[in-house]
Amino acid sequence: MANLGIFVTNPKNMAHVMGVTKAAKAKGATVKVFFTWKGTMLARDPQFPEICKIADEVAICADSYKKMGYDPENDIPEGLTAKEMSTQAKHGYLIDDCEKYMTL
Repeated sequence: MANLGIFVTNPKNMAHVMGVTKAAKAKGATVKVFFTWKGTMLARDPQFPEICKIADEVAICADSYKKMGYDPENDIPEGLTAKEMSTQAKHGYLIDDCEKYMTL
């Protein structure tokens, strides 16, 4: 199964992110999720730690997270490490590395 990259910009799409990730993993895909812009607000969703466990990689654009009013250095979401508070370069890597790519 192909690698799937999910680019999340909409704070209303956690149910879709979870559903697509679970379905892809059930089919044997590698799933990498990158949250940016208003999608970073999903780091406060109760399901966020679960997506971090299910997906193979999860990262947040630290600049977007900061613009949404959070502190990317001292307020790292549950399920992530400081390393996963990333940049748009990580998004570029995701696009390059994944055979399939979607935006939610």
